[in-house]
Amino acid sequence: MVIQVSVCGPRDCTSEDESNAREVGRLLAERGAVVICGGYTGVMAAVAAGARSAGGTVVGILSRADRQDANPDLSIVIPTGVGEARNGIIVNSADAVIVIGGSWGTLSELALAMRRGLTPVVQLGGWRILDRDGRPLPGVEHASTPEEALARTGLWPGR
Repeated sequence: MVIQVSVCGPRDCTSEDESNAREVGRLLAERGAVVICGGYTGVMAAVAAGARSAGGTVVGILSRADRQDANPDLSIVIPTGVGEARNGIIVNSADAVIVIGGSWGTLSELALAMRRGLTPVVQLGGWRILDRDGRPLPGVEHASTPEEALARTGLWPGR
């Protein structure tokens, strides 16, 4: 079965987040992974563009019930009409979740992935989730580069 990696991040992202997302998409495609994302702008558009530039497959899980405003770099568009509930679909479809940048929607995806507890969750930039004593919460792997983010998923050992 092909590896599926969900990449989550905000519509309104920084140029660094956009660059990281594009590189993550490219690296995932080079490894033969299917990229799953929210299918719109920002980090979602950048990861899709990166994956497509390397010949990869990108699935966009849209919040709306139509394809309007879907990113043109998507290989497959799935309009759900379920709004933010689509975040659960994105997370549940993944063998690993890579979170790039931060926003409230991105935080919900990270929380859903952590609560599910079945897949590695890697954060590249963005918000830090701390416990009440100011320590990073266990379970979220932190990466400083796209290459490290893929390595921390554990999906490609020895690479």
